[in-house]
Amino acid sequence: MPPPRPSAPPGDAVITVEHVFKHFGEFAAVRDAHFSIRRGEFFSMLGPSGCGKTTTLRMIAGFEEPSDGRILLEGRDVSHTPPYRRNVNTVFQHYALFPHMSVHDNVAFGPRSQKVAKAEVEKRVQDLLGVVRLTNFAHRKPAQLSGGQQQRVALARALVNYPSALLLDEPLGALDLKLRQAMQIELKRIQREVRITFIYVTHDQEEALTMSDRIAVMNEGRVEQIGTPEEIYHSPATVFVANFIGSANLLPATVAEVRGTTATAVLARDFRVELPAGTWGAKAGTGAWVMVRPERLQLSATGAPGGRSLPTTVQHVVFQGPVVRCGLRTADGTQLVAHVGPEDTLPEVRPGQTLYVSWEAEAARLLPPGETTAVGIDADDRSTMERATPQL
Repeated sequence: MPPPRPSAPPGDAVITVEHVFKHFGEFAAVRDAHFSIRRGEFFSMLGPSGCGKTTTLRMIAGFEEPSDGRILLEGRDVSHTPPYRRNVNTVFQHYALFPHMSVHDNVAFGPRSQKVAKAEVEKRVQDLLGVVRLTNFAHRKPAQLSGGQQQRVALARALVNYPSALLLDEPLGALDLKLRQAMQIELKRIQREVRITFIYVTHDQEEALTMSDRIAVMNEGRVEQIGTPEEIYHSPATVFVANFIGSANLLPATVAEVRGTTATAVLARDFRVELPAGTWGAKAGTGAWVMVRPERLQLSATGAPGGRSLPTTVQHVVFQGPVVRCGLRTADGTQLVAHVGPEDTLPEVRPGQTLYVSWEAEAARLLPPGETTAVGIDADDRSTMERATPQL
């Protein structure tokens, strides 16, 4: 096992990205990226293709230089330091293992190149093979291993020199679905055992939610939000984040009143709801979106007393194993998706039926105006979720 990391106060930054821009000609690939990555953290950069996440990772690795701003590693400016002089290692989607070497020799290559003593090399290799659970495969060649085993060899080889951070650029993309899901758990386990900062680039929201301590969601070169998986999912800061992470119901609304941390919004036909105001500066009279996740919608056949539920018409019903997915339409044409679980006491749901929708106040979020279309939403939901920006 790697030696214990020195104790560090909470928030101790291994990597700091300070107001970084990256231009390729007139194209801005990264725009004012500004965040820190803590020691021992599993930090993911998540977003669609072309959002700037890989370019940001390449600047941290040293393969690209910032057009403006600084990148600090352990408090030292490395913005213009070549990759081989940075104490970070990178694992790519293609593992580039040496095919003529055994697993043992692939892992030992780094410390041998650095003239580490033979006994220390052997100790490190055995420790890392134990961590990635490949001790019994030490004498095999890469061609004799499965895809998941090759990926673990690449991890061990990258970790054997004890880098300050390990950078991973979509390393699971070449694996099949079942193996990819298994490797997500393995990656998190390995990261916890070696206690080294992992910086992970992916466009797969499931990977990010499963493994990360924190996630940076990127869009068009900008970081839209950074937070824990729970914060990103339950309290998205923008419409893009709400749509990219899971499925989101977005109802056009007008802000009627803001009282401290609580707002009142008016939906279609003067349907008023109270919900958290958010931090974007909502003001009375402005347009907004009310966001509710499908699993937080409550359906009933008769409606809540006092008009506290919204009438909808069932458009389609799809059985999806643990839940039934219901497509709904409100009187003003807004499309909604609700997930009905086995615990819900509804009669058989069928297209054309009228159902009433409600939700708890804390289940909704008030989001600023913005386009609702986003790359990454579920293909089935896309056709029922796209609509115009609310009027200001």
